[in-house]
Amino acid sequence: MQPPKYAIVALLDSGDVPQWQSWTKDTGFQVIAAAAEQSAAIDTRVQALEKAVLAAIQDGSADSSRVYLAGRGEDAAAVFYTISRMPDLWAAAVAIGGSPQPAIDSGRFYTANFSNVPVLWVGAAQDDRTMADRLRQLGLGLEFRPADSTTTGTILQWLAQHKRPEYPTAIDCETNSPAFARCYWIRMTKFDPTERNDVLASTLVRPVLSAALDLGGFGFKKDEPGPGVLVSYLPPKYSGPLKMGDRLVALDGREIPDASRYVEFMARITEERETVAMVLRGKEHIRIETRIILPKPAPVTTARVQAKYMLEEKEIQIVSRTVTEMRVEIPPAWVPAVLNWNGVALEQIDAASCRLLTVEKEIEKASRCP
Repeated sequence: MQPPKYAIVALLDSGDVPQWQSWTKDTGFQVIAAAAEQSAAIDTRVQALEKAVLAAIQDGSADSSRVYLAGRGEDAAAVFYTISRMPDLWAAAVAIGGSPQPAIDSGRFYTANFSNVPVLWVGAAQDDRTMADRLRQLGLGLEFRPADSTTTGTILQWLAQHKRPEYPTAIDCETNSPAFARCYWIRMTKFDPTERNDVLASTLVRPVLSAALDLGGFGFKKDEPGPGVLVSYLPPKYSGPLKMGDRLVALDGREIPDASRYVEFMARITEERETVAMVLRGKEHIRIETRIILPKPAPVTTARVQAKYMLEEKEIQIVSRTVTEMRVEIPPAWVPAVLNWNGVALEQIDAASCRLLTVEKEIEKASRCP
């Protein structure tokens, strides 16, 4: 008799494992986390979590239909980012606190990738509810609940009611990277920006580009208390005038109370201009002449695939943009069926198989996967 497979709570932050283990100890959930350090690049952490999840599924301990993504605090944004990068592992997700705004600001937030992943966001502020309403209007299956009336038991019950089908009959994914191009039963393997398809628009939620100081890309935490803005990150080989631990306390003689007020101030600026920053370094005040700059949005090229199995028509219909090659896994329950790509009927599928779809000299073709 095979041992039971467990539902999984998957975390990007390994330091949060003890807390989630405490919350889930009597529920049958198992908790796993990414092996990558919290300081690693976010894409590295996402791929490390994917590796951990797939290993648990392959060794038979995890139920692939009940893998739930979770994060709280600063990692709440990483929950939204991870779904946008890698949607097809998760039955559902929960973000406790934080905000999806950093994920949006990454420039890699695609609403298409939330089509089959319901998300529960437990927030506190009225601004959080407003943000949730905005994201729902953009098509996210997002449920918002206030933190003061939501218990961990409620959260776990909400997660447990969702299961991921092995082969969803309708899928939709967008990406800017071949490293994040898996979409349930389709994997996009080759891109070509010239292969446009205006039927499929981009679902990218463009970040709001605020003005910035031309000081070399320093970083700070938006919720860090004042006085001023604490410099908590500087790029490698930084050669600008700032040092770690500096506090930006004034611009043009106007006091900056804290980081959140600085963000609000910079968001209101619409023109580039010269400015004078006052920096507190220890007990010393340092005057720095600099410039306020407005970032220019970069052109974005992405690939998107939208596909569905239509039972009555016995047809697998795929529409794509910027994709010249993809692998399509067809399950036994869907055959026989006609395989259609971008309006072209490629072949009659009579057996479960993997089909390799390619564009050669502007002609779509299908063959068995190598």
